[in-house]
Amino acid sequence: MAKKAKSRSASQAAVKKRSGAKPTARSTARKAVKAKAPTTTAKPSIKKPARPKQRIAISHHREEDFKADGLRTYAKYRDLGIAAASHGLAQAHVIRLQGPCNPDEVSKLHFHDVEFQMVYVLKGWVKTYMDGEGETLMKEGSAWTQPPKIKHMILDYSDDVELLEVILPAEFRTVELKA
Repeated sequence: MAKKAKSRSASQAAVKKRSGAKPTARSTARKAVKAKAPTTTAKPSIKKPARPKQRIAISHHREEDFKADGLRTYAKYRDLGIAAASHGLAQAHVIRLQGPCNPDEVSKLHFHDVEFQMVYVLKGWVKTYMDGEGETLMKEGSAWTQPPKIKHMILDYSDDVELLEVILPAEFRTVELKA
Protein backbone atom coordinates (compact mmCIF):
# COMPACT_ATOMS: atom_id res chain seq x y z
CA MET A 1 0.00 0.00 0.00
CA ALA A 2 2.83 2.42 0.81
CA LYS A 3 4.12 2.09 -2.74
CA LYS A 4 0.76 3.17 -4.19
CA ALA A 5 0.64 6.25 -1.96
CA LYS A 6 4.23 7.09 -2.86
CA SER A 7 3.65 6.67 -6.60
CA ARG A 8 0.45 8.73 -6.40
CA SER A 9 2.38 11.50 -4.62
CA ALA A 10 5.13 11.28 -7.21
CA SER A 11 2.65 11.56 -10.08
CA GLN A 12 0.88 14.48 -8.40
CA ALA A 13 4.23 16.23 -7.91
CA ALA A 14 5.07 15.66 -11.58
CA VAL A 15 1.72 17.15 -12.63
CA LYS A 16 2.30 20.11 -10.29
CA LYS A 17 5.75 20.74 -11.78
CA ARG A 18 4.41 20.57 -15.35
CA SER A 19 1.28 22.64 -14.85
CA GLY A 20 2.21 24.78 -11.87
CA ALA A 21 -1.16 23.85 -10.36
CA LYS A 22 -1.80 22.41 -6.94
CA PRO A 23 -2.96 18.78 -6.89
CA THR A 24 -6.70 18.57 -6.33
CA ALA A 25 -7.94 16.85 -3.19
CA ARG A 26 -10.02 13.72 -3.68
CA SER A 27 -13.55 13.81 -2.33
CA THR A 28 -14.29 11.80 0.81
CA ALA A 29 -16.99 9.93 -1.12
CA ARG A 30 -14.41 8.61 -3.55
CA LYS A 31 -12.08 7.63 -0.69
CA ALA A 32 -14.91 5.82 1.08
CA VAL A 33 -15.75 3.84 -2.03
CA LYS A 34 -12.10 2.95 -2.63
CA ALA A 35 -11.70 1.82 0.96
CA LYS A 36 -14.65 -0.57 0.61
CA ALA A 37 -13.37 -2.14 -2.62
CA PRO A 38 -12.17 -5.74 -2.19
CA THR A 39 -8.40 -5.96 -2.26
CA THR A 40 -7.82 -9.71 -2.17
CA THR A 41 -9.78 -11.01 -5.14
CA ALA A 42 -8.83 -9.98 -8.63
CA LYS A 43 -11.46 -10.65 -11.29
CA PRO A 44 -10.19 -12.00 -14.59
CA SER A 45 -10.66 -9.58 -17.44
CA ILE A 46 -13.32 -10.70 -19.88
CA LYS A 47 -12.82 -9.44 -23.41
CA LYS A 48 -15.91 -8.67 -25.45
CA PRO A 49 -15.80 -9.99 -28.99
CA ALA A 50 -14.74 -7.28 -31.41
CA ARG A 51 -17.56 -5.78 -33.44
CA PRO A 52 -17.09 -5.65 -37.18
CA LYS A 53 -15.76 -2.31 -38.36
CA GLN A 54 -18.54 0.16 -39.07
CA ARG A 55 -18.69 1.87 -42.43
CA ILE A 56 -20.00 5.21 -43.62
CA ALA A 57 -23.69 5.38 -44.51
CA ILE A 58 -24.94 8.20 -46.70
CA SER A 59 -28.61 8.52 -47.57
CA HIS A 60 -30.05 11.25 -49.77
CA HIS A 61 -33.77 11.99 -49.91
CA ARG A 62 -35.56 10.19 -52.75
CA GLU A 63 -39.34 9.75 -52.76
CA GLU A 64 -39.04 6.24 -54.20
CA ASP A 65 -37.12 5.12 -51.08
CA PHE A 66 -40.25 5.30 -48.89
CA LYS A 67 -41.56 1.72 -48.68
CA ALA A 68 -44.57 0.14 -46.99
CA ASP A 69 -42.44 -2.72 -45.69
CA GLY A 70 -41.94 -1.86 -42.02
CA LEU A 71 -43.46 -2.63 -38.67
CA ARG A 72 -46.63 -0.57 -39.14
CA THR A 73 -49.05 -1.20 -42.02
CA TYR A 74 -50.19 2.44 -41.92
CA ALA A 75 -46.67 3.80 -42.47
CA LYS A 76 -43.99 4.14 -45.12
CA TYR A 77 -40.34 3.84 -44.14
CA ARG A 78 -37.18 5.26 -45.64
CA ASP A 79 -34.23 3.20 -44.40
CA LEU A 80 -31.14 5.36 -43.81
CA GLY A 81 -28.65 2.50 -44.19
CA ILE A 82 -27.53 2.53 -40.55
CA ALA A 83 -28.31 -1.13 -39.82
CA ALA A 84 -26.12 -2.35 -42.67
CA ALA A 85 -23.34 0.16 -41.93
CA SER A 86 -23.29 -0.68 -38.21
CA HIS A 87 -23.66 -4.46 -38.69
CA GLY A 88 -26.92 -4.46 -36.74
CA LEU A 89 -25.78 -2.22 -33.88
CA ALA A 90 -28.52 0.34 -34.68
CA GLN A 91 -31.13 1.25 -37.23
CA ALA A 92 -32.50 4.61 -38.32
CA HIS A 93 -35.31 5.48 -40.65
CA VAL A 94 -37.72 8.23 -41.58
CA ILE A 95 -41.34 7.22 -41.03
CA ARG A 96 -44.34 8.75 -42.80
CA LEU A 97 -47.58 7.81 -41.07
CA GLN A 98 -50.29 7.59 -43.73
CA GLY A 99 -53.35 9.73 -43.01
CA PRO A 100 -55.99 10.09 -42.05
CA CYS A 101 -55.34 8.40 -38.70
CA ASN A 102 -57.54 5.37 -38.00
CA PRO A 103 -57.44 4.77 -34.19
CA ASP A 104 -58.76 1.19 -34.63
CA GLU A 105 -55.63 0.34 -36.62
CA VAL A 106 -53.11 2.69 -34.97
CA SER A 107 -53.93 2.87 -31.26
CA LYS A 108 -52.67 -0.51 -30.06
CA LEU A 109 -50.73 -0.70 -26.80
CA HIS A 110 -47.34 -2.36 -27.34
CA PHE A 111 -43.66 -2.30 -26.42
CA HIS A 112 -40.38 -2.91 -28.19
CA ASP A 113 -37.65 -5.12 -26.75
CA VAL A 114 -34.85 -2.63 -27.47
CA GLU A 115 -31.86 -1.14 -25.70
CA PHE A 116 -32.53 2.41 -26.95
CA GLN A 117 -35.21 4.20 -28.96
CA MET A 118 -35.40 7.88 -29.90
CA VAL A 119 -37.95 9.66 -32.09
CA TYR A 120 -37.74 13.17 -33.58
CA VAL A 121 -40.66 14.90 -35.34
CA LEU A 122 -39.41 16.25 -38.67
CA LYS A 123 -42.78 17.49 -39.90
CA GLY A 124 -46.39 17.62 -38.66
CA TRP A 125 -47.47 16.29 -35.27
CA VAL A 126 -48.21 13.03 -33.46
CA LYS A 127 -50.11 12.41 -30.22
CA THR A 128 -48.65 9.58 -28.17
CA TYR A 129 -49.35 7.71 -24.96
CA MET A 130 -46.44 6.37 -22.91
CA ASP A 131 -46.82 4.47 -19.65
CA GLY A 132 -45.88 6.79 -16.79
CA GLU A 133 -46.02 9.88 -19.04
CA GLY A 134 -49.61 9.83 -20.30
CA GLU A 135 -50.74 11.58 -23.47
CA THR A 136 -48.30 13.98 -25.12
CA LEU A 137 -48.60 16.04 -28.27
CA MET A 138 -45.29 15.97 -30.16
CA LYS A 139 -44.91 18.71 -32.77
CA GLU A 140 -42.31 19.52 -35.42
CA GLY A 141 -38.99 19.78 -33.59
CA SER A 142 -40.11 17.60 -30.63
CA ALA A 143 -37.95 14.64 -29.65
CA TRP A 144 -38.34 11.87 -27.10
CA THR A 145 -36.78 8.66 -25.94
CA GLN A 146 -38.70 5.55 -25.08
CA PRO A 147 -37.01 3.44 -22.40
CA PRO A 148 -36.67 -0.29 -23.11
CA LYS A 149 -39.99 -2.15 -23.01
CA ILE A 150 -42.08 0.93 -22.16
CA LYS A 151 -45.76 0.44 -23.00
CA HIS A 152 -46.88 3.01 -25.54
CA MET A 153 -49.14 3.74 -28.49
CA ILE A 154 -49.92 6.38 -31.09
CA LEU A 155 -53.28 8.05 -30.52
CA ASP A 156 -53.48 10.45 -33.47
CA TYR A 157 -51.31 12.20 -36.06
CA SER A 158 -51.41 14.81 -38.81
CA ASP A 159 -51.72 13.71 -42.42
CA ASP A 160 -48.23 15.09 -43.17
CA VAL A 161 -46.29 13.69 -40.18
CA GLU A 162 -42.70 12.53 -40.68
CA LEU A 163 -40.61 11.04 -37.88
CA LEU A 164 -36.94 10.17 -37.56
CA GLU A 165 -36.53 7.03 -35.44
CA VAL A 166 -33.24 5.61 -34.12
CA ILE A 167 -33.26 2.19 -32.43
CA LEU A 168 -30.64 -0.09 -30.89
CA PRO A 169 -30.24 -2.87 -31.84
CA ALA A 170 -31.37 -2.97 -35.45
CA GLU A 171 -33.28 -6.24 -34.98
CA PHE A 172 -35.78 -6.30 -32.11
CA ARG A 173 -39.06 -7.82 -31.00
CA THR A 174 -42.37 -5.88 -30.73
CA VAL A 175 -45.02 -7.19 -28.35
CA GLU A 176 -48.65 -6.09 -28.75
CA LEU A 177 -50.58 -5.96 -25.47
CA LYS A 178 -54.25 -6.32 -24.63
CA ALA A 179 -55.71 -2.96 -23.62
